[in-house]
Amino acid sequence: MTTTARRPLRRILVANRGEIAVRIIRASRELGLEAIQAYSEADRDSLAVQMADESICIGPPPSTQSYLKGDVVIGAARAAKADAIHPGYGFLSENAAFAQACEDANIAFIGPPARAIALMGDKATARQMAAKAGVPITPGSESTVPDAKTAHEAAALIGYPVLLKAAAGGGGRGMRVARNIDELPARFSEAAREAQAAFGNGGIYVEKFLERVRHVEIQVLGNGQTILHLGERDCSIQRRNQKLVEESPSPALDDAVRGRMGDAAIRVCRQVDYRSVGTIEFILDAANGAFYFMEMNTRVQVEHPVTEAVTGVDILKAQIRVAQGEPLPITQDDVRLTGLAIECRINAEDPACDFTPSPGQVHGLRLPGGPGIRVDSHLFEGYRIPPYYDSLIAKVIAWGRDRNEAIARMRRALSEMRVEGVHTTIPFHTRLLDDARFRAGNVHTRFVEDELMGVA
Repeated sequence: MTTTARRPLRRILVANRGEIAVRIIRASRELGLEAIQAYSEADRDSLAVQMADESICIGPPPSTQSYLKGDVVIGAARAAKADAIHPGYGFLSENAAFAQACEDANIAFIGPPARAIALMGDKATARQMAAKAGVPITPGSESTVPDAKTAHEAAALIGYPVLLKAAAGGGGRGMRVARNIDELPARFSEAAREAQAAFGNGGIYVEKFLERVRHVEIQVLGNGQTILHLGERDCSIQRRNQKLVEESPSPALDDAVRGRMGDAAIRVCRQVDYRSVGTIEFILDAANGAFYFMEMNTRVQVEHPVTEAVTGVDILKAQIRVAQGEPLPITQDDVRLTGLAIECRINAEDPACDFTPSPGQVHGLRLPGGPGIRVDSHLFEGYRIPPYYDSLIAKVIAWGRDRNEAIARMRRALSEMRVEGVHTTIPFHTRLLDDARFRAGNVHTRFVEDELMGVA
């Protein structure tokens, strides 16, 4: 492995918005660094702009004309005399060309090297890297398939149902399930079209669709010399492949499986000389403890606070320190998971109307508190939630000495929370927390759609 040279930072351009921008500003300030907020015209009055040391407009509201324009973001960093860019999650965070452009401009990219992003950002290549590291992968095509006919040839070998996945995908986009040969042509076209629109890359690969499995991911941290993991997060509560609730540790893992999964994640990272924070995602068959590599996210995750709650490690500060070439603050032996933490993603959506987005002005706001509760949010009374971006408006994190206490604290926190003027997903989360199957930990990735909501 290579060693990252010392690179003291002074000013960080925050190239993101919403709650993650606020989170980055807070981490930067605790490290004694200045934060400059890059914002679109829609975010001119945002909390991040108010909190930052300085701010700079990078374009009109659409993300394609602002947050996704790498040359504009780099130009803003130069204008602000920033020596680093933090991309947060989404937008440019997993864009290898942007990471390389930052380095070419002598601006530190607070994330992994461009090579690692390129290797692990392509899902088909990432599967090959995992297999090379000796980590089990789900049966599937060796690389992307050019058309539905070739996809069927791969499906015939592994058996239906199959999952058609965007090679450059993430966040559940560019994914379709084909249960038989008759469904495959239409599903392939849908997945490829969505992938092209979302990522500019319509490449699709095929893998076996495993039903009633759990989605478990391992948080990793590396600095070019040492790679360690910070335990797992269970992300099985999803809707249309979008995560809604995460918890750490997973109620489905025992120490033996946890150890094997953590070791597998580290092997994958070593395969690509990984530096920075990241996440290795697995599919878990809870019935027998078998797990399979799914993909890697080469960035900080939305759900990182649950890991912070049970390990005491500040993941954002660790990420910035790695970018400065500092040694890791802990060793693997120092990592201990204490208690259990749950995160509920609060979105501006109407769960009674098929989760339709609900942008608008926040007329009244009351955020929860009390023992074991953390809220990451960019909301304030009078804030107007724009219609242009992701609908996430807050993350409520509850920590307890055990799972029952964490659930009780989350239930209490949600009962305290008020967001007036828009619909939110709080009623959905309350219903989930009251469900006996969830409380018992008996869930899977299709639980919300097939059982909780009663939708096939």
